[in-house]
Amino acid sequence: MSTQPPASTPPRATLTLRGALIGLRRVSVLMPGVVVFAVAFGAAASAKGLSLIEAVLMSALVYAGVSQLVAMELWRPEWSWGAIAGLAVVTATVNARAMLQGASLQPWFAAYPRALNAAHLFFFTDANWMIGTRYRAEGGRDLGVLVGAGVALWAVWTVATVPGYLLGSLVADPRTYGIDLVMPIFFAAMIVPLWRGRRAALPWVVAGVVGLVTAKLADGYLFIIAGSLSGALAGAFLDDAA
Repeated sequence: MSTQPPASTPPRATLTLRGALIGLRRVSVLMPGVVVFAVAFGAAASAKGLSLIEAVLMSALVYAGVSQLVAMELWRPEWSWGAIAGLAVVTATVNARAMLQGASLQPWFAAYPRALNAAHLFFFTDANWMIGTRYRAEGGRDLGVLVGAGVALWAVWTVATVPGYLLGSLVADPRTYGIDLVMPIFFAAMIVPLWRGRRAALPWVVAGVVGLVTAKLADGYLFIIAGSLSGALAGAFLDDAA
């Protein structure tokens, strides 16, 4: 009589305060850059004629970072249905990368109730996606890391909108202070530990090249979605060929 080895059970999903504090600590290096970008949004909202409460509510309820700044670039004193549709398409294009980011972490999210996933995805950003990706690659499974980083970023972004609005155009362009480099430097530093050899780096290279070429050939933010999709497709074909 042969005995079958017991089937391994997946690790229990956890959501703890300790995990949230880890996420807060890891995302803290980004806070100065987030503050300046939020101040820039507040200043842009003031220049476009939004009230203080409207600017704060947009930061608190929309919570879209770069997309909010893009929206301010396209903001008009009077709106038509065509202008609204155009703004929706542009911001949706900028945010489309979140679908791929969320899909990449779906095996982790799937262990949690849907209601909890719906709640924490409101706070899902590029920064805590990268933090979560690295944390999970290190063997972690506490969703509190994502929640803690996301909630901290949301709170700082919302609160920092107020001084930006009140200060007007003092920091209207983050590039003046080199703050626009904070996010790229952060992502470069976080990606390095995820290195898995030359073969696994091919999708990164494809995404980068396609994004740069698209940025040269087309105006606007099409390069974001083009780079993301090309990298995802390259990764999919690479997995099939393995």
